[in-house]
Amino acid sequence: MTRILGVDPGLTRCGVGVIDLAAGRRVTLVSVDVYRSAPTDDLAFRVGSIGARIETLIQELKPDAIALERVFADVNVRSVMGTAQISGVVLMLAHKYGLPVALHTPTEVKAAVTGSGRADKAQVGNMVARILGLAEVPKPADAADSLAIAICHAWRGAGASVGTGQSLTAAQAAWQQAERAAARKREG
Repeated sequence: MTRILGVDPGLTRCGVGVIDLAAGRRVTLVSVDVYRSAPTDDLAFRVGSIGARIETLIQELKPDAIALERVFADVNVRSVMGTAQISGVVLMLAHKYGLPVALHTPTEVKAAVTGSGRADKAQVGNMVARILGLAEVPKPADAADSLAIAICHAWRGAGASVGTGQSLTAAQAAWQQAERAAARKREG
């Protein structure tokens, strides 16, 4: 059995979902939550409090791997910065605890869980509930998204593991090209 921590990074709302992967790609829910911080609080406090909660979760539930949503440069710089800050904390914790970490694009996650990279949040949530045998869709959407990220990692493996030198999936390569194009557009 492999335990996977899925993280939907965010500074105001950070989804954290833990699943167990058994033989036959069977996944079961271990834990799901959303860690929140108030936009009016000091930035260091916000990042630190979410990081501390994630560290406690790692210590208590002892995941074997971390699956993290890949940050994509967007026009909403404030949102991207908060996502990147929490992603950095998760990467640091993965290093501290010797855990492999994989980055998965939103399109890759949607495709893994629903069969379509264009699925909306409701479709993702409904499939997460169905896959895990839950009576209801985890709320808010950040909770369901964190579980979707963990399921994606369970079913697609660690093709995007940081520092392993493994090749990217087609969806990851396309996402990487889009990130580079967006960066060139901003610079040019």
